[in-house]
Amino acid sequence: MTVRYGDQSAELKHIRGDDPGGQGRWSFSCQQATLRRLDKAFAAFFARVKAGRTPGFPRFKGRGWFDTVTWPKDGDGCRWDSQPEHPAATFVRLQGIGHVRVHQHRPVKGRVKTISVKREGRRWYVVLSCDDVPAEPLPAAGAVAGIDMGVACLVTTSDGDQVANPRHLAATADRLAGAQRDLARKKARLGASA
Repeated sequence: MTVRYGDQSAELKHIRGDDPGGQGRWSFSCQQATLRRLDKAFAAFFARVKAGRTPGFPRFKGRGWFDTVTWPKDGDGCRWDSQPEHPAATFVRLQGIGHVRVHQHRPVKGRVKTISVKREGRRWYVVLSCDDVPAEPLPAAGAVAGIDMGVACLVTTSDGDQVANPRHLAATADRLAGAQRDLARKKARLGASA
């Protein structure tokens, strides 16, 4: 028996109805986006099996393992800049959470299409994708150059100038290996100490 996205989405309606204080308080479209990610992971798994490659079965992820939550449409369970009456601060409103102040590092251009909240370590980030972003053409320089991207040289221009490949991984490999050894020696903290 195959379970597809449509079957799970239909079941989600019943789950939300049975648990209005838990699952029912979160955005339906956000939960559907998570189901789409799950369906995409299993579709890729079965495509690898069919092609005869190592399948890499998708792992179960409990609720503490999700680092990204996506709202497919601004205004459907979330709202960007939800309190414009506070011009000095920007807020995002997330259904089930409320208004959250955002520290913007640059102005948003265009119309906000999707909103994602992403956790990296102990920090949370709001990631926006926008439509109708105005194009900002560069000023005309009056010169034309061809660029060839390579491996031995990162860039070779039609004028004969070459930019060496910086090989960042090779330059930091020793430091990365040391950091991984240090991390392997550390013990996991199971809870916050009082």
